[in-house]
Amino acid sequence: KVFFELEIDGHRAGRLVLGLYGAAVPKTAENFRQLCSGEQGFGYSGSEFHRIIPSFMLQGGDFTDGNGSGGRSIYAQRKNMMGKWEGFADEWTAEGRKLQHAEPGVLSMANAGPNTNGSQFFITTVPTPWLDGKHVIFGTVLEGMDLVHQVERLGTRNGQPRAQVKIVSCGVLSHTPNKKADLNELLNGSSGVAPVAEMPQMVETKKRPWYKFW
Repeated sequence: KVFFELEIDGHRAGRLVLGLYGAAVPKTAENFRQLCSGEQGFGYSGSEFHRIIPSFMLQGGDFTDGNGSGGRSIYAQRKNMMGKWEGFADEWTAEGRKLQHAEPGVLSMANAGPNTNGSQFFITTVPTPWLDGKHVIFGTVLEGMDLVHQVERLGTRNGQPRAQVKIVSCGVLSHTPNKKADLNELLNGSSGVAPVAEMPQMVETKKRPWYKFW
């Protein structure tokens, strides 16, 4: 488990506690864990949620550029010709493929296409089944969904937040791999929330110096 302490426009908003699927997608989960702990000398502390869309998701994790065009994983060793840190491959394990964007609170990787994972992530606020097979799920919100929805209300249709939502501190609460029984319980559960009937959107990182999501 890891946590984010959030501020909204400089005022303390509360804590999110996130559970990571270390047994299902160990490489992706470990990337997020270390970016929360900051043990590599860089990470999420001080970064913002740069893209918030109501009835969709909250996107953050770009601690290098702050606008969706950057970020860095713990595995990145060099930059590409655009000056951005190279991403790592999608972790499509057998257990990981069972995970679905089926309910609010899913924690998943944002990307710029296949095998471009870095540090950007998103948290769903509704079921988003059209993202299955395109974004690697690696965790879920354990505590603080009320805070997630509070932040969601600060979003706009084009994703530009109406307030600054900052991760002022973050860290690791425990480091125990998920048991298969816990994962199976989650997969077999039901949130009782129907899918949203709207145009599917993707959760992409920026490939160019302007907003381009597809």
